[in-house]
Amino acid sequence: MTSTGRPSDTYTHGHHESVLRSHRWRTAANSAGYLLPELRPGQHLLDVGAGPGTLTVDLAGHVHPGLVVGIDNAAEVLDAARDHAAAQGADTVTFAVGDVYALDFADARFDVVHAHQVLQHLTDPVAALREMRRVCRVGGTVAVRDSDYSAMTWHPADPRLTDWLDLYRAVARANGAEPDAGRRLLAWARAAGFTEVRPSASAWCFATPADRQWWGEVWADRVTGSAFARQAVDGGLATPGDLARLADGWRDWAGCDDGWFSVLHGELLATA
Repeated sequence: MTSTGRPSDTYTHGHHESVLRSHRWRTAANSAGYLLPELRPGQHLLDVGAGPGTLTVDLAGHVHPGLVVGIDNAAEVLDAARDHAAAQGADTVTFAVGDVYALDFADARFDVVHAHQVLQHLTDPVAALREMRRVCRVGGTVAVRDSDYSAMTWHPADPRLTDWLDLYRAVARANGAEPDAGRRLLAWARAAGFTEVRPSASAWCFATPADRQWWGEVWADRVTGSAFARQAVDGGLATPGDLARLADGWRDWAGCDDGWFSVLHGELLATA
């Protein structure tokens, strides 16, 4: 807990270049398809956990000329987000440092409040959902999407990828987070007081040579260079040698002609 009594969270991934590389890949089509039918021109939208802003700016195109605000608790990533918005001519989008547990907005300020891959990193996702609901107008939409690590699957089998998954889940849990968040979104929303909810699921699939190469390199770099790597070593859960072995596993998988990897996501549209 912080001095204000709010939860204090540790972001398992951090903001290493390999992490931001994967965040910049996300678009409304590949990461928010479940939300797109709800969007209308003129809506005001809050994007929680905006990161480098690429998904935020993409969503803004669907609600233009409505105002869009992207927040993140890491100030260092928001300069890149602002640069991206300027390059895209997205003049209805602004970015600010923000705390999902204490959003600096009036009640009912937004028509849509969106969070992609955020709740899985929080120690109190229910409190975050309550706060997201507070700033959403009555009848508006709170939209969340989170991956479910235990439901990820791949081919061919490789004990190094199995060890990677076990290690990732251990590091996340040591941070007080929930790596299998996707399956829990409905329960968390109900605990937060939502009564009208529409759950769903969708997946990313990496199976073409180009997709395998990209996804494999993202994770090979992440397991050796990101905050996850530091937390694994500092927490006594892995050695640098262990992490190098996992990175080799990712690269070998990426180079396999039969390689296939699926990331399952839970999704939820909740009416405020």
